Amino acid sequence: MSFAKMTVSGLAIVAMSATVAAARDQVQVAGSSTVLPYASIVAEAFGENFDFPTPVVESGGSSAGLKRFCEGVGENTIDIANASRKIKDSEIEACAAAGVTDIIEVRIGYDGIVFASDINGNVFAFTPVQWYKALSDKVVVDGELVANPYNTWAEVDSSLPDQPIQAFIPGTKHGTREVFEDNVILAGCEESGDFEVIKAANGDDKKAAEKACISLRTDGKSVDIDGDYTETLARIESNRDGIGVFGLAFYENNTDKLQVATMSGIEPTTETISTGEYPVSRPLFFYVKKAHIGVIPGLKEYAEFFVADEVAGPDGPLAEYGLVADPELATTQEAVANEETMGSNS
Repeated sequence: MSFAKMTVSGLAIVAMSATVAAARDQVQVAGSSTVLPYASIVAEAFGENFDFPTPVVESGGSSAGLKRFCEGVGENTIDIANASRKIKDSEIEACAAAGVTDIIEVRIGYDGIVFASDINGNVFAFTPVQWYKALSDKVVVDGELVANPYNTWAEVDSSLPDQPIQAFIPGTKHGTREVFEDNVILAGCEESGDFEVIKAANGDDKKAAEKACISLRTDGKSVDIDGDYTETLARIESNRDGIGVFGLAFYENNTDKLQVATMSGIEPTTETISTGEYPVSRPLFFYVKKAHIGVIPGLKEYAEFFVADEVAGPDGPLAEYGLVADPELATTQEAVANEETMGSNS
């Protein structure tokens, strides 16, 4: 998708000259493949409208980006980590151990996780229970916990097409994977009633049961995709039975190739995600290393630009690309302007 060049006056933001001396003069960003297209749009517009170099934005997944973010402070470390989930306590601890103690959390909006297949294939209407039964390594059959026996979606549920199970899901380093596991697989395990059987089989250990529910089959019917969504799309194009897990924005920009399934009877749209009606939605974030503000030219300006009404608001280019605008965007803008760090109230 192409966007008209955004002018400084149109954005009502004053571009500032890079006056701080630093060995590195480009903002460096890495992380979530879901946030990547939004960050790339913002970085390009930032470079066009400000007297700072265009930020360098890389992908790699939320976990990988946060790992790099937490390596330490200094010009050899990245300034921002994009994430399609909140930073974990364990990651905050890893950051602190490496000297990254002041972190600014920036919520940019919301996205939905969608389930899409070849545009000319069967039409699907899914529930979390069906995905759990199709992909979990072990499921309950006739009261017994057994290795997953299902080969087709119709075997999982007679209401589904008689099509081989072939799912392409984000690899474990992606934030999308964690939301998929929690909001779809684990939710389906619990809704099906299998969770109690699995918990009993694990000595009534709830955490062990949760881990067992989201432990996916390894017989080739569930395939981890470590790359970005373009790789998932390529897999579906080469295997028309494949169903991929995508972010809403990617799907909306590939409707000529993909059709989307409903989840629990709800079609994923910006409207159903913004209202919370669609059951598999999540907030999107980026995290800023406060110690780099004032050292890396343009870092704060980039963060403020990203969440400006004209960029991340409901009428901005990110919404046009598929981001669901955050109704509390003004609060985020204020927090960025004041450089509020996680756990602070000022």
